[in-house]
Amino acid sequence: MTVSILLADDQAMIRTALASLLEAQPEFSVVGQAADGREAVALARELRPQVVLMDIRMPRMDGLEATRHILSEPTNARVVMLTTYDLDEYVYDALRAGASGFLLKHAPPEELIMGVRAAADGGALVSPTITKRLLKAFTHPPPRPVPQPTVLDQLTAREREVFGLLVRGHTNAEIARTLFIAETTVKTHVNHALDKLALRDRVHAVLFAYQHGLLEVPY
Repeated sequence: MTVSILLADDQAMIRTALASLLEAQPEFSVVGQAADGREAVALARELRPQVVLMDIRMPRMDGLEATRHILSEPTNARVVMLTTYDLDEYVYDALRAGASGFLLKHAPPEELIMGVRAAADGGALVSPTITKRLLKAFTHPPPRPVPQPTVLDQLTAREREVFGLLVRGHTNAEIARTLFIAETTVKTHVNHALDKLALRDRVHAVLFAYQHGLLEVPY
């Protein structure tokens, strides 16, 4: 199955480099390129890509606003933010707007490829370390959040166990080894937990956990 991708970046050289890298993968197809946020919104509406790689800082309309527009419409697109800095001031707002994470432009090519694959598969792209740094920089929770376990009442006991490991950055394989269950069973529990809590993906599960005092931001 081919994954359709829209690239949005105001630098033509970066778009060309990204397109060449992605098109070299047999399962990827770059269906469009946008030079600013407005063009990205228009092309996303027209082309309906599965994944949008969105630069944060662009003229006319920045990537954050473009992401809001794209995800406010009926679409299955997954938006992944591209940034030069791992603590870009807009990243946290982008995640809250519904983006599925972000990649650094200077990251190794294989990381970009894995990131796009993960997004197309409904996964998340922000590593636990970077997520914690973002939350530390751009949120201001109380020094000792009061846990609110009632928000997880709708989950089964096993789903709560899986969710607790998930938001601490464990992969499905690691959760399976920890709980002595099959990886396919972990994936089922993850999907059920995200659905019940109305969360898009693992990134938003981490944000949810911090916001509800289920995890402490490291200071």
